[in-house]
Amino acid sequence: MNMGPRFAFIGCVELSHALLRRLLTSGVAVPVGVVTREASPFNADFRSLADLAMEADCPIHFADDGNSAAMADFLRDLSPDVICCVGWSRLLPKAVLDIPPKGVIGYHPAALPNNRGRHPLIWALALGLSETASTFFLMDEGADTGPILDQRPVIIHPDDTARTLYARVAETALVQIGDIMAGIGAGTTVAVPQDHGRATVWRKRGPRDGEIDWRMSAKAIFDLVRALSHPYPGAHCQAGGSPVKVWRAGIGPPAPANLEPGRVLDVSNRGILVKCWDGSVLLMEHEFNPLPEPGTCL
Repeated sequence: MNMGPRFAFIGCVELSHALLRRLLTSGVAVPVGVVTREASPFNADFRSLADLAMEADCPIHFADDGNSAAMADFLRDLSPDVICCVGWSRLLPKAVLDIPPKGVIGYHPAALPNNRGRHPLIWALALGLSETASTFFLMDEGADTGPILDQRPVIIHPDDTARTLYARVAETALVQIGDIMAGIGAGTTVAVPQDHGRATVWRKRGPRDGEIDWRMSAKAIFDLVRALSHPYPGAHCQAGGSPVKVWRAGIGPPAPANLEPGRVLDVSNRGILVKCWDGSVLLMEHEFNPLPEPGTCL
């Protein structure tokens, strides 16, 4: 007989799906219900959990209408010991946080208390960081402010893209969630309060944050492009007054110092070579149609 904690799960992204599947197949906890969405305009990596809920014969609540009272009523009727919330774009209200006696487990792929806030994987890559973390914590009414249950470092490789870093973070999180649930079941889990005096918060990104400015360094452009690659919306540059997506780029060779940033140096089957502030960038996967002519300016 399974004696693990009874849990409900809230989420609607690829990582949510992977973590719920791990919990359903591991046997360390007993699923009692799922909250998800049928669609989401907020998450580029959206994935509904409906298929897993149906496979596990779990009650399911779709929260697309944003009705937090209805979600709270659904969860309260389930009487879960613990709730897991991963990949949810809204803060949970106190009415939900107060339901499970063992708390609500949240997740943030950053080294809390550093780098709370929005778009943690995108910011980590765009800023050229060499390390981030996979962090589970007990949720409170703040954003990423609750005590930490488990935090493990995740190395960022120089050639990582959003997809490869996402996969590495997920791999770490899949191990953590099983350990955490087992600890909750055994009564051995310890939550360590965050040092709020050391906290930093990443702001929300907008479309302008994804625009390539050719006055940026080659490394900064390379980092921006890989940060916004799939499953995210893609970096873009301007061509003829319209945005053009750039999905993969590389740091190019030195370029003549007397040429201005944005000058197209070469167009070949390798890509489009463009002058930037300190050298050049090779655009290898992009949506230029037609291709720019060498010598023109973007």
